[in-house]
Amino acid sequence: MTAIVRAKAPLRISFAGGGTDVSPFPEREGGCVLSSTINRYAWGTLRPREDGRICINSLDFGVSLAYGSRDELTYDGEMDLAKAAINRLAGDHHGGYDLFLHTDAPPGSGLGSSSAMMVVLVGLLKEFHALPLTDYEVAELAFAMERVDLGIAGGMQDQYAAAFGGFNYIEFLPDRVIVNSLKLSADIQNELEYNLLLCHTGKVRLTERIIDDQVRRYEGGEADTLEALREIKALTVEMKNLLLHRRLDEFGRLLDLEWHHKRRMSSRISSPELDELYAVARREGALGGKITGAGGGGYMLLYCPFERKHVIAERLREMGCEIHDFALEPLGLQTWRVNGNFGH
Repeated sequence: MTAIVRAKAPLRISFAGGGTDVSPFPEREGGCVLSSTINRYAWGTLRPREDGRICINSLDFGVSLAYGSRDELTYDGEMDLAKAAINRLAGDHHGGYDLFLHTDAPPGSGLGSSSAMMVVLVGLLKEFHALPLTDYEVAELAFAMERVDLGIAGGMQDQYAAAFGGFNYIEFLPDRVIVNSLKLSADIQNELEYNLLLCHTGKVRLTERIIDDQVRRYEGGEADTLEALREIKALTVEMKNLLLHRRLDEFGRLLDLEWHHKRRMSSRISSPELDELYAVARREGALGGKITGAGGGGYMLLYCPFERKHVIAERLREMGCEIHDFALEPLGLQTWRVNGNFGH
């Protein structure tokens, strides 16, 4: 019996640098981000079929599509991530399979779930076709499929975070990407987990509009956007150094400054409702925080003194938010094989 292939890739929280990984800024000035993967995942299973058909199943959306393996898969808004991976990686292979896909957070959450799913799809097909891809190549392929083939607006950080995993300072240079894994001691990671609060705002983001607005402002030379991006880039380096020197309260306070600069990049990044949530968290004692991802909604990440964390969490619950526990995840994309009878 042909083995079933499975894969998972972690979602991420971004602390600083988001926006500097969005073209054309990295090509012109070089960008950098500071992020960590967490124990929320995109998941996938590839089960070979005997009839040469390809069936794609989204467990999140309850959608299933079926094709002949020789069919041209056109992008029409349904299962396009999976189609892009198949179009790029199937080669001359005409065997069929079922794909089952789901994520622990919905698209638009600000945790990089769409890019993590793209990495999972590359992982499944890499394993199925025995392709010798490095972590860098997996991330580069996922980026090319999502941003080039499908034309989905966004940056580069999420694909690299999901492929590599762990706590990373990632540099986006004009000609290459460098993933610097930060070897943080266990006590620093534990203290971060203890003081960080992840809260779902209940707001859905329209990421593409935010990204398009930011790029338009940058390319138009708007002074506020240019200055904000450069300030964020400098802050990212400073926050990395504070972490490595164990100055976590200062790190938490700089989250507030990062969010202040990020809001200057585009008027779409925040809203009166999000501003009010953040203001309440700050009044209750949060040292700093930000909306994860491009902004506009999704998850809010807060750095709280431990004795105020429960008070802040309760106040945000009263305002309609959901609080989510999480841990930092050291591993990136993982693939494995099981025989058809495993677990039955």
